[in-house]
Amino acid sequence: MASDPAFEIESRPQREYDRAGRLSYEGTTLFRLEPAEQRPEATLRAYLDGVLDDGPYQYGDFHDLPMVVYLVRDRETGDVFRASIRDGAIRLHVLPETEAAGLRRFFGRLQAYAEDEWTVDNRTTAG
Repeated sequence: MASDPAFEIESRPQREYDRAGRLSYEGTTLFRLEPAEQRPEATLRAYLDGVLDDGPYQYGDFHDLPMVVYLVRDRETGDVFRASIRDGAIRLHVLPETEAAGLRRFFGRLQAYAEDEWTVDNRTTAG
């Protein structure tokens, strides 16, 4: 069980704008939150939606994507990150201003909401 993952952010993505003003990110850091027992995507979505609806979150989805992706803002900590579901896990995508405290708080709420055991791993790619 991942009772107290640190959610240490080793590398932050950097915002890049092309000539047309379109935003992209150079480098990625994401945390995979995977339940010990495999859950269908609908269950993971219910977990994610439940935590976001119950918590101090403001969020919105990205339309026309083949998967669930939310832009999330914690109204208490001010942290902003993306949350998605893919390959049997809820994924938290670090943005340039995301802090570990906001990710830890989200994970604590997820644990309380889902009453599942979770594995947490960090995936970082350099920009």
